[in-house]
Amino acid sequence: MNFDVIIIGAGYAGVTAALNLKRAGKKVLVLEARDRVGGRVYTKYLNDGNYVDLGGQWIGPTQDRIYALAKEFEVETFKTYDEGKSTLLYKDKVKAYKGLIPPLPVYALLSLDAAIKKINKLSKGIDLHAPWQSQNAKQYDSMTLQSWMESQMGSKVARSFFQVAAEAIFAAHPSEVSLLHALFYTKSGTDFDCLMNIKKGAQEERFVGGAQEVVNRMAALLADEIQLNSPVKRINQDSEGDDVIGEGFNYRARKVIVAVPPAMAARIEFNQPLPPNRDQLMQRMFMGSVVKCYAIYDKSFWRDKGLNGLCTTNNGLISVTFDNSPKDGSKGMLMGFVLANQAKAFMELTTSEREKAVINSFASFLGPDARNYEQYLEQAWAEEEWSRGCFAGIMPPGAWTSVGKTLREPVGNIHWAGTETSEIWNGYIDGAVRSGERVAKELMPLL
Repeated sequence: MNFDVIIIGAGYAGVTAALNLKRAGKKVLVLEARDRVGGRVYTKYLNDGNYVDLGGQWIGPTQDRIYALAKEFEVETFKTYDEGKSTLLYKDKVKAYKGLIPPLPVYALLSLDAAIKKINKLSKGIDLHAPWQSQNAKQYDSMTLQSWMESQMGSKVARSFFQVAAEAIFAAHPSEVSLLHALFYTKSGTDFDCLMNIKKGAQEERFVGGAQEVVNRMAALLADEIQLNSPVKRINQDSEGDDVIGEGFNYRARKVIVAVPPAMAARIEFNQPLPPNRDQLMQRMFMGSVVKCYAIYDKSFWRDKGLNGLCTTNNGLISVTFDNSPKDGSKGMLMGFVLANQAKAFMELTTSEREKAVINSFASFLGPDARNYEQYLEQAWAEEEWSRGCFAGIMPPGAWTSVGKTLREPVGNIHWAGTETSEIWNGYIDGAVRSGERVAKELMPLL
Protein backbone atom coordinates (compact mmCIF):
# COMPACT_ATOMS: atom_id res chain seq x y z
CA MET A 1 0.00 0.00 0.00
CA ASN A 2 1.37 3.45 -0.91
CA PHE A 3 1.13 6.63 1.17
CA ASP A 4 2.08 10.23 0.66
CA VAL A 5 3.71 10.35 4.08
CA ILE A 6 4.56 7.79 6.73
CA ILE A 7 5.18 9.21 10.19
CA ILE A 8 7.23 7.31 12.76
CA GLY A 9 6.07 8.10 16.28
CA ALA A 10 2.61 9.05 17.60
CA GLY A 11 3.64 11.59 20.20
CA TYR A 12 2.40 15.18 19.96
CA ALA A 13 4.82 15.90 17.09
CA GLY A 14 3.82 12.93 14.95
CA VAL A 15 0.08 13.25 15.56
CA THR A 16 0.13 17.01 14.87
CA ALA A 17 1.98 16.45 11.59
CA ALA A 18 -0.41 13.66 10.60
CA LEU A 19 -3.53 15.68 11.33
CA ASN A 20 -2.26 18.71 9.40
CA LEU A 21 -1.32 16.57 6.41
CA LYS A 22 -4.60 14.65 6.46
CA ARG A 23 -6.56 17.90 6.57
CA ALA A 24 -4.59 18.99 3.49
CA GLY A 25 -5.85 15.88 1.68
CA LYS A 26 -2.70 13.78 1.97
CA LYS A 27 -2.71 10.04 2.53
CA VAL A 28 -0.82 9.42 5.79
CA LEU A 29 0.09 6.54 8.06
CA VAL A 30 1.44 6.86 11.60
CA LEU A 31 3.46 3.94 12.97
CA GLU A 32 3.82 3.84 16.76
CA ALA A 33 5.87 1.31 18.72
CA ARG A 34 3.81 1.62 21.91
CA ASP A 35 0.26 0.48 22.56
CA ARG A 36 -0.87 4.12 22.95
CA VAL A 37 -0.34 7.57 21.49
CA GLY A 38 1.32 10.41 23.39
CA GLY A 39 4.99 9.39 23.47
CA ARG A 40 6.66 11.02 26.47
CA VAL A 41 3.27 12.36 27.53
CA TYR A 42 1.62 9.52 29.42
CA THR A 43 -1.52 9.80 31.54
CA LYS A 44 -2.26 6.76 33.68
CA TYR A 45 -5.89 6.31 34.68
CA LEU A 46 -6.53 4.93 38.16
CA ASN A 47 -9.27 2.59 39.34
CA ASP A 48 -11.10 5.34 41.24
CA GLY A 49 -11.46 7.51 38.12
CA ASN A 50 -8.51 9.75 38.96
CA TYR A 51 -5.40 10.02 36.81
CA VAL A 52 -1.72 10.83 37.11
CA ASP A 53 0.58 12.30 34.50
CA LEU A 54 3.67 10.11 34.42
CA GLY A 55 5.28 12.13 31.65
CA GLY A 56 5.08 15.74 30.40
CA GLN A 57 2.20 17.55 32.04
CA TRP A 58 2.49 21.34 32.25
CA ILE A 59 1.53 24.25 30.04
CA GLY A 60 2.34 27.92 30.51
CA PRO A 61 2.52 31.43 29.03
CA THR A 62 3.64 31.75 25.37
CA GLN A 63 3.01 28.04 24.74
CA ASP A 64 0.50 29.22 22.17
CA ARG A 65 0.34 26.16 19.91
CA ILE A 66 -0.61 23.64 22.60
CA TYR A 67 -3.07 26.16 24.07
CA ALA A 68 -4.65 26.47 20.61
CA LEU A 69 -5.02 22.69 20.35
CA ALA A 70 -6.47 22.45 23.86
CA LYS A 71 -9.05 25.05 22.86
CA GLU A 72 -9.81 23.35 19.53
CA PHE A 73 -10.30 19.95 21.17
CA GLU A 74 -12.15 21.41 24.17
CA VAL A 75 -9.72 20.28 26.85
CA GLU A 76 -9.83 22.51 29.90
CA THR A 77 -6.71 23.65 31.75
CA PHE A 78 -6.40 24.64 35.41
CA LYS A 79 -3.84 26.38 37.57
CA THR A 80 -1.13 24.35 39.28
CA TYR A 81 -1.76 24.66 43.01
CA ASP A 82 0.65 27.12 44.57
CA GLU A 83 -1.33 28.87 47.31
CA GLY A 84 0.37 29.09 50.68
CA LYS A 85 4.02 28.65 51.55
CA SER A 86 6.75 26.62 49.86
CA THR A 87 9.10 24.35 51.80
CA LEU A 88 12.89 24.44 51.93
CA LEU A 89 14.99 21.63 53.39
CA TYR A 90 18.45 23.05 54.00
CA LYS A 91 21.11 21.74 56.40
CA ASP A 92 18.56 19.24 57.79
CA LYS A 93 16.21 22.05 58.80
CA VAL A 94 12.78 22.63 57.26
CA LYS A 95 11.65 26.19 56.60
CA ALA A 96 8.37 27.39 55.10
CA TYR A 97 8.63 30.55 53.01
CA LYS A 98 6.47 32.80 50.87
CA GLY A 99 7.31 33.93 47.37
CA LEU A 100 9.94 32.78 44.89
CA ILE A 101 13.11 33.28 46.92
CA PRO A 102 14.08 30.56 49.43
CA PRO A 103 15.50 31.78 52.79
CA LEU A 104 19.17 31.12 52.02
CA PRO A 105 22.16 33.02 53.43
CA VAL A 106 22.36 36.54 51.93
CA TYR A 107 25.61 35.97 50.02
CA ALA A 108 24.21 32.79 48.47
CA LEU A 109 21.01 34.58 47.44
CA LEU A 110 22.91 37.47 45.83
CA SER A 111 25.22 35.06 44.02
CA LEU A 112 22.27 32.96 42.80
CA ASP A 113 20.30 36.00 41.66
CA ALA A 114 23.31 37.38 39.73
CA ALA A 115 23.85 34.04 37.96
CA ILE A 116 20.19 33.80 36.88
CA LYS A 117 20.30 37.37 35.55
CA LYS A 118 23.54 36.56 33.70
CA ILE A 119 22.24 33.39 32.04
CA ASN A 120 19.12 35.29 30.95
CA LYS A 121 21.27 38.08 29.48
CA LEU A 122 23.61 35.69 27.64
CA SER A 123 20.68 33.65 26.27
CA LYS A 124 19.19 36.73 24.59
CA GLY A 125 22.13 36.71 22.15
CA ILE A 126 21.49 33.15 20.93
CA ASP A 127 20.16 32.55 17.42
CA LEU A 128 17.35 30.04 18.00
CA HIS A 129 17.27 28.97 14.36
CA ALA A 130 21.03 28.40 14.17
CA PRO A 131 22.61 28.38 17.66
CA TRP A 132 26.00 27.48 16.13
CA GLN A 133 26.01 30.86 14.34
CA SER A 134 25.48 32.85 17.55
CA GLN A 135 28.19 35.23 18.70
CA ASN A 136 30.69 33.35 20.92
CA ALA A 137 29.00 30.04 20.00
CA LYS A 138 32.26 28.07 19.88
CA GLN A 139 33.36 29.46 23.24
CA TYR A 140 30.00 28.63 24.88
CA ASP A 141 29.93 25.19 23.24
CA SER A 142 33.40 24.34 24.55
CA MET A 143 32.17 24.84 28.14
CA THR A 144 29.78 22.86 30.29
CA LEU A 145 27.00 24.50 32.24
CA GLN A 146 28.88 23.28 35.34
CA SER A 147 32.13 25.07 34.46
CA TRP A 148 30.17 28.27 33.77
CA MET A 149 28.40 27.96 37.16
CA GLU A 150 31.75 27.61 38.91
CA SER A 151 33.09 30.70 37.16
CA GLN A 152 30.01 32.76 38.03
CA MET A 153 29.12 31.84 41.62
CA GLY A 154 31.61 32.10 44.46
CA SER A 155 29.03 30.66 46.86
CA LYS A 156 28.94 26.86 47.04
CA VAL A 157 25.36 27.05 48.37
CA ALA A 158 24.31 29.22 45.41
CA ARG A 159 25.88 26.73 42.99
CA SER A 160 24.10 23.82 44.66
CA PHE A 161 20.67 25.48 44.34
CA PHE A 162 21.38 26.60 40.77
CA GLN A 163 22.18 22.95 40.11
CA VAL A 164 18.82 21.91 41.59
CA ALA A 165 17.08 24.27 39.14
CA ALA A 166 19.24 23.17 36.20
CA GLU A 167 18.62 19.47 36.87
CA ALA A 168 14.87 20.13 37.15
CA ILE A 169 15.03 21.82 33.73
CA PHE A 170 17.37 19.41 31.87
CA ALA A 171 17.14 16.14 33.90
CA ALA A 172 20.93 16.00 33.50
CA HIS A 173 23.91 17.03 35.62
CA PRO A 174 25.27 20.45 34.56
CA SER A 175 28.64 18.81 33.81
CA GLU A 176 26.96 16.93 30.92
CA VAL A 177 25.28 19.94 29.29
CA SER A 178 26.91 22.32 26.81
CA LEU A 179 26.64 25.94 27.95
CA LEU A 180 25.53 26.82 24.41
CA HIS A 181 22.71 24.29 24.71
CA ALA A 182 21.73 25.68 28.14
CA LEU A 183 21.58 29.21 26.68
CA PHE A 184 19.61 28.04 23.62
CA TYR A 185 17.16 26.13 25.82
CA THR A 186 16.76 29.09 28.17
CA LYS A 187 15.85 31.46 25.34
CA SER A 188 13.67 28.80 23.68
CA GLY A 189 11.55 28.72 26.85
CA THR A 190 11.58 32.55 27.31
CA ASP A 191 14.12 32.78 30.16
CA PHE A 192 15.46 30.87 33.16
CA ASP A 193 12.84 32.36 35.50
CA CYS A 194 10.03 31.17 33.24
CA LEU A 195 11.50 27.65 33.06
CA MET A 196 11.70 27.47 36.88
CA ASN A 197 8.43 29.05 37.95
CA ILE A 198 4.83 28.02 38.43
CA LYS A 199 3.13 31.43 38.31
CA LYS A 200 3.80 33.05 34.90
CA GLY A 201 6.11 30.11 34.24
CA ALA A 202 6.37 26.79 32.41
CA GLN A 203 4.57 24.97 35.25
CA GLU A 204 1.60 27.37 35.50
CA GLU A 205 -1.24 25.11 34.34
CA ARG A 206 -2.25 21.49 33.88
CA PHE A 207 -4.87 19.70 31.77
CA VAL A 208 -8.18 18.49 33.18
CA GLY A 209 -8.16 14.76 32.40
CA GLY A 210 -4.38 14.68 32.02
CA ALA A 211 -1.85 15.88 29.47
CA GLN A 212 -2.59 12.98 27.11
CA GLU A 213 -6.19 14.13 26.73
CA VAL A 214 -5.50 16.54 23.84
CA VAL A 215 -3.43 14.08 21.80
CA ASN A 216 -5.99 11.32 22.46
CA ARG A 217 -8.72 13.51 20.95
CA MET A 218 -6.50 14.42 18.01
CA ALA A 219 -5.75 10.73 17.45
CA ALA A 220 -9.48 9.95 17.40
CA LEU A 221 -9.62 11.87 14.09
CA LEU A 222 -6.82 9.63 12.78
CA ALA A 223 -8.31 6.29 13.83
CA ASP A 224 -7.70 4.75 10.38
CA GLU A 225 -4.24 6.29 10.02
CA ILE A 226 -2.55 5.27 13.30
CA GLN A 227 -1.11 1.77 13.70
CA LEU A 228 -0.01 0.96 17.27
CA ASN A 229 2.39 -1.78 18.43
CA SER A 230 4.40 -1.26 15.25
CA PRO A 231 8.08 -0.50 15.91
CA VAL A 232 9.89 0.55 12.75
CA LYS A 233 13.09 -1.44 12.26
CA ARG A 234 14.33 -0.21 8.89
CA ILE A 235 13.92 2.48 6.24
CA ASN A 236 14.93 1.61 2.68
CA GLN A 237 15.28 4.77 0.62
CA ASP A 238 15.45 5.26 -3.15
CA SER A 239 14.88 8.20 -5.46
CA GLU A 240 11.13 7.52 -5.74
CA GLY A 241 10.30 7.07 -2.08
CA ASP A 242 10.90 4.99 1.03
CA ASP A 243 9.96 1.54 2.27
CA VAL A 244 9.26 1.58 6.00
CA ILE A 245 9.70 -1.88 7.47
CA GLY A 246 8.94 -3.58 10.77
CA GLU A 247 7.86 -6.98 12.00
CA GLY A 248 4.93 -8.05 9.83
CA PHE A 249 4.70 -4.88 7.74
CA ASN A 250 6.35 -3.13 4.81
CA TYR A 251 4.75 0.15 3.70
CA ARG A 252 5.82 2.55 1.00
CA ALA A 253 5.59 6.34 1.01
CA ARG A 254 6.83 9.30 -0.99
CA LYS A 255 8.09 10.97 2.20
CA VAL A 256 8.86 9.87 5.76
CA ILE A 257 8.74 11.92 8.96
CA VAL A 258 10.82 10.58 11.84
CA ALA A 259 9.13 12.07 14.93
CA VAL A 260 11.06 10.33 17.71
CA PRO A 261 14.03 11.60 19.76
CA PRO A 262 17.39 11.50 17.92
CA ALA A 263 18.66 8.80 20.32
CA MET A 264 15.74 6.56 19.29
CA ALA A 265 16.07 7.42 15.58
CA ALA A 266 19.63 6.09 15.83
CA ARG A 267 18.18 2.61 16.46
CA ILE A 268 16.52 2.50 13.04
CA GLU A 269 18.47 0.82 10.23
CA PHE A 270 18.87 2.77 6.97
CA ASN A 271 19.76 1.02 3.70
CA GLN A 272 21.51 4.19 2.55
CA PRO A 273 23.78 5.33 5.38
CA LEU A 274 22.83 8.72 6.77
CA PRO A 275 25.30 11.58 6.23
CA PRO A 276 28.11 11.15 8.80
CA ASN A 277 27.26 14.38 10.64
CA ARG A 278 23.60 13.37 10.99
CA ASP A 279 24.69 9.99 12.31
CA GLN A 280 27.07 11.67 14.76
CA LEU A 281 24.30 13.97 15.98
CA MET A 282 22.04 11.02 16.79
CA GLN A 283 24.86 9.28 18.64
CA ARG A 284 25.76 12.33 20.69
CA MET A 285 22.37 13.86 21.60
CA PHE A 286 21.66 11.99 24.82
CA MET A 287 18.43 11.69 26.81
CA GLY A 288 18.05 13.11 30.31
CA SER A 289 17.55 10.86 33.35
CA VAL A 290 14.40 11.28 35.44
CA VAL A 291 12.08 9.19 37.56
CA LYS A 292 8.71 10.72 38.31
CA CYS A 293 7.39 9.53 41.68
CA TYR A 294 3.90 9.87 43.18
CA ALA A 295 2.38 9.29 46.59
CA ILE A 296 -1.41 9.45 46.65
CA TYR A 297 -3.23 10.44 49.86
CA ASP A 298 -6.88 10.65 50.86
CA LYS A 299 -6.45 14.44 50.96
CA SER A 300 -3.80 17.12 50.40
CA PHE A 301 -2.74 17.30 54.06
CA TRP A 302 -0.09 19.92 53.30
CA ARG A 303 -2.77 22.37 52.17
CA ASP A 304 -4.35 22.16 55.63
CA LYS A 305 -1.00 23.35 57.02
CA GLY A 306 -0.90 26.35 54.68
CA LEU A 307 1.68 24.72 52.38
CA ASN A 308 1.54 24.49 48.59
CA GLY A 309 3.43 21.21 48.20
CA LEU A 310 6.34 22.85 46.38
CA CYS A 311 9.38 21.55 48.26
CA THR A 312 13.07 21.78 47.43
CA THR A 313 16.43 20.72 48.80
CA ASN A 314 20.03 20.81 47.63
CA ASN A 315 20.87 17.56 49.35
CA GLY A 316 18.54 14.67 48.78
CA LEU A 317 17.22 11.97 46.50
CA ILE A 318 14.23 14.09 45.48
CA SER A 319 15.26 17.68 44.91
CA VAL A 320 11.86 19.13 44.05
CA THR A 321 8.19 18.22 44.60
CA PHE A 322 4.87 19.59 43.35
CA ASP A 323 1.23 19.33 44.40
CA ASN A 324 -0.23 17.26 41.55
CA SER A 325 -3.69 16.78 43.05
CA PRO A 326 -6.67 16.77 40.66
CA LYS A 327 -8.52 20.03 40.01
CA ASP A 328 -11.34 19.12 42.42
CA GLY A 329 -8.89 18.28 45.22
CA SER A 330 -10.65 14.94 45.81
CA LYS A 331 -7.27 13.29 46.45
CA GLY A 332 -3.90 14.52 47.61
CA MET A 333 -1.17 13.78 45.09
CA LEU A 334 2.43 14.66 45.80
CA MET A 335 4.85 14.28 42.89
CA GLY A 336 8.61 14.32 43.22
CA PHE A 337 11.39 14.26 40.65
CA VAL A 338 14.47 12.07 41.00
CA LEU A 339 16.85 13.65 38.52
CA ALA A 340 20.19 13.29 36.74
CA ASN A 341 22.84 11.33 38.71
CA GLN A 342 20.39 10.70 41.57
CA ALA A 343 18.08 9.01 39.03
CA LYS A 344 20.92 6.81 37.78
CA ALA A 345 21.64 5.63 41.35
CA PHE A 346 17.91 5.30 42.12
CA MET A 347 17.41 2.92 39.20
CA GLU A 348 19.85 0.47 40.76
CA LEU A 349 17.56 0.04 43.79
CA THR A 350 14.80 -2.56 44.04
CA THR A 351 11.17 -1.46 43.65
CA SER A 352 10.51 -1.61 47.39
CA GLU A 353 13.75 0.26 48.17
CA ARG A 354 12.74 2.99 45.74
CA GLU A 355 9.30 3.39 47.29
CA LYS A 356 10.75 3.57 50.81
CA ALA A 357 13.36 6.15 49.74
CA VAL A 358 10.75 8.37 48.07
CA ILE A 359 8.37 8.29 51.03
CA ASN A 360 11.30 9.09 53.35
CA SER A 361 12.06 12.09 51.14
CA PHE A 362 8.46 13.29 51.24
CA ALA A 363 8.39 12.88 55.04
CA SER A 364 11.62 14.89 55.39
CA PHE A 365 9.83 17.80 53.67
CA LEU A 366 6.30 17.51 55.04
CA GLY A 367 6.50 15.47 58.24
CA PRO A 368 5.11 12.08 59.32
CA ASP A 369 1.74 12.62 57.59
CA ALA A 370 3.57 11.90 54.32
CA ARG A 371 3.91 8.26 55.42
CA ASN A 372 0.12 7.72 55.47
CA TYR A 373 -0.19 7.20 51.74
CA GLU A 374 -2.69 5.03 49.86
CA GLN A 375 -0.70 4.32 46.70
CA TYR A 376 2.80 4.79 45.31
CA LEU A 377 3.51 5.11 41.58
CA GLU A 378 6.63 5.86 39.59
CA GLN A 379 7.77 6.14 35.99
CA ALA A 380 11.47 5.61 35.26
CA TRP A 381 11.82 6.97 31.73
CA ALA A 382 15.29 5.51 31.13
CA GLU A 383 13.72 2.06 31.53
CA GLU A 384 11.00 2.87 28.98
CA GLU A 385 11.89 1.03 25.79
CA TRP A 386 10.74 3.64 23.29
CA SER A 387 12.11 6.76 24.99
CA ARG A 388 15.20 5.63 26.95
CA GLY A 389 15.07 8.82 28.98
CA CYS A 390 13.35 12.16 29.46
CA PHE A 391 12.59 15.06 29.30
CA ALA A 392 14.37 15.54 25.98
CA GLY A 393 17.54 15.02 23.97
CA ILE A 394 20.44 17.19 25.19
CA MET A 395 23.48 18.53 23.39
CA PRO A 396 26.79 17.84 25.17
CA PRO A 397 29.75 20.22 24.68
CA GLY A 398 30.88 20.52 21.08
CA ALA A 399 27.77 19.03 19.47
CA TRP A 400 25.87 22.16 18.45
CA THR A 401 28.84 23.75 16.70
CA SER A 402 30.05 20.60 14.93
CA VAL A 403 26.92 18.65 13.93
CA GLY A 404 23.97 20.70 15.24
CA LYS A 405 23.02 22.09 11.84
CA THR A 406 21.87 18.59 10.75
CA LEU A 407 19.11 18.56 13.39
CA ARG A 408 16.33 19.64 11.00
CA GLU A 409 18.01 19.05 7.61
CA PRO A 410 16.07 16.49 5.51
CA VAL A 411 17.99 13.44 4.28
CA GLY A 412 16.60 12.52 0.89
CA ASN A 413 12.92 11.76 1.52
CA ILE A 414 13.33 11.67 5.30
CA HIS A 415 12.27 14.69 7.37
CA TRP A 416 12.70 15.19 11.11
CA ALA A 417 10.25 16.28 13.83
CA GLY A 418 9.99 16.02 17.61
CA THR A 419 10.38 18.56 20.39
CA GLU A 420 14.19 18.35 20.05
CA THR A 421 13.88 20.02 16.62
CA SER A 422 11.81 22.97 17.84
CA GLU A 423 13.23 26.47 18.08
CA ILE A 424 10.52 27.60 20.53
CA TRP A 425 9.76 25.63 23.70
CA ASN A 426 12.32 22.97 22.82
CA GLY A 427 11.84 19.99 25.13
CA TYR A 428 8.20 20.80 25.95
CA ILE A 429 4.82 19.65 24.61
CA ASP A 430 4.44 23.00 22.84
CA GLY A 431 7.78 22.43 21.10
CA ALA A 432 6.60 19.01 19.90
CA VAL A 433 3.40 20.54 18.47
CA ARG A 434 5.38 23.31 16.74
CA SER A 435 7.72 20.74 15.19
CA GLY A 436 4.77 18.76 13.83
CA GLU A 437 3.30 21.89 12.28
CA ARG A 438 6.67 22.91 10.84
CA VAL A 439 7.41 19.55 9.20
CA ALA A 440 3.90 19.31 7.68
CA LYS A 441 4.37 22.78 6.19
CA GLU A 442 7.84 21.77 4.95
CA LEU A 443 6.40 18.79 3.10
CA MET A 444 3.37 20.41 1.46
CA PRO A 445 5.19 21.92 -1.56
CA LEU A 446 7.11 18.67 -2.05
CA LEU A 447 3.95 16.54 -2.35
